Amino acid sequence: MYRARTKDIEVSVEPYYLEEQSAPEDSRYVWGYRIVIENHSVHTVRLVHRYWNITDENGLVDEVDGPGVVGEQPRLQPGDTYEYSSGCPLDTPSGVMFGHYDMQTEEGEMFKVDIPAFSLDSPGLTRILN
Repeated sequence: MYRARTKDIEVSVEPYYLEEQSAPEDSRYVWGYRIVIENHSVHTVRLVHRYWNITDENGLVDEVDGPGVVGEQPRLQPGDTYEYSSGCPLDTPSGVMFGHYDMQTEEGEMFKVDIPAFSLDSPGLTRILN
């Protein structure tokens, strides 16, 4: 599991390979990921926007930018947790994702919350370290 904490908002990510949706012979590799957002702050916040940077093993970057997550703009009171799952296809057997959420307090203050970088690795992939 990957974790990042910004302004007492913690984001945890757990990626997993979706073999049943992948077709390596057609250069299609699919991952799911589960995100848990925990509000450890004293403020009520709303997730209003998301940004993702998805980079495959060839360095090809895809950026995803839009309102909320999975069609929602969740509101988290102090101590609340919000969880969702989504997915990501790639044309290569590995990649990496990272990003941020734009959050807003009830007072209207906007701030960014980091989504930790996490790797997307196909099962059985041999890693070579330089």
